[in-house]
Amino acid sequence: MDLKRKKIVIAIMVAMFLGAVEGTIVTTAVPTIVKDLDGFSLISWVFSAYLFTSAISTPIYGKLSDLYGRKDMLCIGIVIFLIGSSLCGISVNMYELIVFRAIQGIGSGAIFTVTYTIVGDIFEISERAKVQGWLSSVWGVSSLIGPFLGGFLIDTLSWHWIFFINVPFGILSIVLLRKNFKEEHINKVSNINMDFCGIVVMSFAIISLLYGVLYGQKYSFKSVPVFITFLCTIILLFIFYFVEKYAKQPIMPFKIFTKTNTVDNIMSFMASGCLIGIDVYMPIYLQNVLGFNATISGLSMAPMSVAWLIGAFVLANAITKYGEGNVIRISSFILLISAAFLPTLEINSSIMKVIIYVSIMGFAFGGVFSILTMIIQESVDYNNRGSAVACNSLLRTLGQTIGVSVLGSIFNISVMKHLYNFKIFNVNIDNLYDSMSLKSAAYVNNIKSSVNSGVHSIFIVLVMLSLLCFFLSFMIPNNLKDKN
Repeated sequence: MDLKRKKIVIAIMVAMFLGAVEGTIVTTAVPTIVKDLDGFSLISWVFSAYLFTSAISTPIYGKLSDLYGRKDMLCIGIVIFLIGSSLCGISVNMYELIVFRAIQGIGSGAIFTVTYTIVGDIFEISERAKVQGWLSSVWGVSSLIGPFLGGFLIDTLSWHWIFFINVPFGILSIVLLRKNFKEEHINKVSNINMDFCGIVVMSFAIISLLYGVLYGQKYSFKSVPVFITFLCTIILLFIFYFVEKYAKQPIMPFKIFTKTNTVDNIMSFMASGCLIGIDVYMPIYLQNVLGFNATISGLSMAPMSVAWLIGAFVLANAITKYGEGNVIRISSFILLISAAFLPTLEINSSIMKVIIYVSIMGFAFGGVFSILTMIIQESVDYNNRGSAVACNSLLRTLGQTIGVSVLGSIFNISVMKHLYNFKIFNVNIDNLYDSMSLKSAAYVNNIKSSVNSGVHSIFIVLVMLSLLCFFLSFMIPNNLKDKN
């Protein structure tokens, strides 16, 4: 790899670090922020606003990068992200913070889409596996240092600086990209009919879907509003199909939906659901069942990030020798085995058992996501690669969003059912541990048992999702074997 491409990789890694570390830092800082801005009731919107705009902008950036080039679109996305970050840092109330987080989300749509597209453009398969491993390391590093960096900035300066800290990194990424990344395949057509109708319909479909999912989690998936929003989503998707069919430059060209890509996207969706399940509910198990504090819980999850990096390097590098189909089957099988171990965790399980299980799962995730990304990158030509990668990125986002909502409902139902078995009624599931010091030991044990039951319900769902991924992996061919 020459020096220029190394600098491009550094620029991409810095850009990805912006988006990756943002989630862990903000999560750490939110309690301080809502206390300072008096906005506890609006806390979910700090994340939802970012999520909405990021999901909507992802396919738009993908198409624009196909039409106008990767470098300009990524730089524009980073600039928008930095503007949103700076505005978040000077927010004086929760409503401003929510709006500015939405602006941040618009920028992040480019960061998580165009970066992977650039890797597919400038690296051959034999090199790409190594680069994918480096990119995976960004997520591992961000998950490790994000909480510590957020805590340090809050304790030494103020919560405002968790947003301002993004600016120098973003500027560095832009400078490296502008100096070193020279594109050769930029579309030279000056009069491009942008698919604005498709963008609008797609945006409303995504908003409708996410609103229905979030409403269903908070209230009930059987409620009338959820039914109406899901019905609206289906209608909008039908409209979107006909709009894209006749658009001159569709935002999501149907030619990218080959059999392999469709299977890849479904696997990405389900694997993302598994990932968010383990990210959210393993810390709950560690803290609320085993009784460890947040620091120990975070450190116990850290080996998962390290194993992810190793899995990305080892398994992705095996593609050219054994083929992507064979390697994705091995990765999916490891994921299935690691998920099958999870239900063996009990109230008195050792923390070492948890560390071993999440490490195996991290190794599997490193292989699964790296290989699925490489398949998408290689499945289409330059002019459609941005759209294909963006579609895959969107489905991963939706997989995590829908996954965490559905899993949340399953968890709540399981916990409440278990509490009823102990004759414990009128309990607010959001405040299970309130006034715990005033409760009896039997009550505390029943609560732990109920939470453990809820977490085990999640683990069973993760096994099912992993099993589906494993079955689907047999539909992936070995087209990349010995391809250099």
